[in-house]
Amino acid sequence: MTTAPPTAGAGPAVPPVDRALRRERVGWYSYDWAMSVFNTSVTTVFLGPYLTSVAESAADADGRIHPLGIGMPAGSLFGYVVSLSVVLQVLVLPLTGAFADRSGAKRQLLAGFATLGSLCTMAMFFVAGERYALGALLFIVANICFGAATVVYYSWLPDLASPDERDAVSSRGWAIGYIGGALLLAANLALFTQYESLGLTEGEAVRICLASAGIWWAGFTVVSVSLLRNRRPQHLDDGGSLNGGGFDGGGLNGGRRAGGFAGGFRQLFATLRDMRRFPLTLWFLGAYLLYNDGVQTVIAVSAQFGAEELDLSQTTLVSAILLVQVVAFFGALALGRIAAAIGAKRTILWALVGWTGVLIAAYFLQAGAVVQFYGLASLIGFIQGGTQALSRSLFSQLIPPGREAEYFGFYEISDRGTSWLGPFLFALTYQLTESYRYAIFSLVFFFVAGGIALARLNLRRAIVAAGNTPPERL
Repeated sequence: MTTAPPTAGAGPAVPPVDRALRRERVGWYSYDWAMSVFNTSVTTVFLGPYLTSVAESAADADGRIHPLGIGMPAGSLFGYVVSLSVVLQVLVLPLTGAFADRSGAKRQLLAGFATLGSLCTMAMFFVAGERYALGALLFIVANICFGAATVVYYSWLPDLASPDERDAVSSRGWAIGYIGGALLLAANLALFTQYESLGLTEGEAVRICLASAGIWWAGFTVVSVSLLRNRRPQHLDDGGSLNGGGFDGGGLNGGRRAGGFAGGFRQLFATLRDMRRFPLTLWFLGAYLLYNDGVQTVIAVSAQFGAEELDLSQTTLVSAILLVQVVAFFGALALGRIAAAIGAKRTILWALVGWTGVLIAAYFLQAGAVVQFYGLASLIGFIQGGTQALSRSLFSQLIPPGREAEYFGFYEISDRGTSWLGPFLFALTYQLTESYRYAIFSLVFFFVAGGIALARLNLRRAIVAAGNTPPERL
């Protein structure tokens, strides 16, 4: 990427967005569009209830199933499957990042993980009858591939945007992802609600919806892979030190393939040791762990809170999920523009104030108040996309050059590997108080603690310490 020399008095140097760079950005945006449907249609809406119903049909007289000889209630299956996939991601994602940075084969890795993940998602069409074990296995593999592909995808951001452009590019990608997820979810909901008139059973309709997410994911990944390009690995050698030797700038030759995986392990352990040299980067990861766990928990328990405490119908809850997706498109773009004016850090801090307000408002929501619930869902949508998009771009500034995928591997597991903290506090508070209102309000802790930690971080110093140039506004 060619960078024009700065002109005196012209502000920060910004690389010209030439045709090649525009093409790559389109490819990068299109992957957010491609992958978001897995989260919305598969994980959030359709798979959990459907896999539970399949498990229930296979249960014994006591309502228990016995996968791998382990007895459990049928209703516990999906929770355990999600937990197992997350544990495996914690093991796989950092290694994926190390190999991606070392090999310079990001296009091949993105294509491989997305292909396997999308094929497993398409194969969910065959999860019927009593085949709950097949559904569990397909989801575990698909979710691991989804996380690994996300790590590789995130690592392109520093290559596609200068420090001052990064917030806008990240926000645009996140916004486009929300629209993609919303479009397919709307189509799937239309199919699901009209399945009888189409001559389908409810199970067949769900299986078509699940498979459609895999087809969408695979189809638009082709666009991404065709437009993105590999880059020469930087600064990594077999010992993990920072230098420039050891690789050519072309494709994968035999020597690099032979040493790639072994070198990836060595590089992973070297990165774990080396991260201690960047305590401010680790500080940000700690702050992100806190407030993002709050974000993920609010998303995860909103339907339960709405159903159990507010007595809202399933139609209202599902339509609220769709509303969040649509509003999040505009919110991500809006917060990206605000970040351009006041800086990403300040924008995130104000968004965390908004999240705290959401929980306070949720505490006072009236039972059966559909309009109030939709209003709260709109507020969540508006701040959700910007919070996550700006956190992604902010972290990209804190990564030592050449180690983007490795560090984004740890960024992802700081999200996925600790996602039990918020649900645990929610469940514990409910157990102690028997009130979902107190339980949802308890999540304020994550936004306050994460906000304080982020506010105390000297971001400019952290970026310089990582070897990068700070943007004009932080």
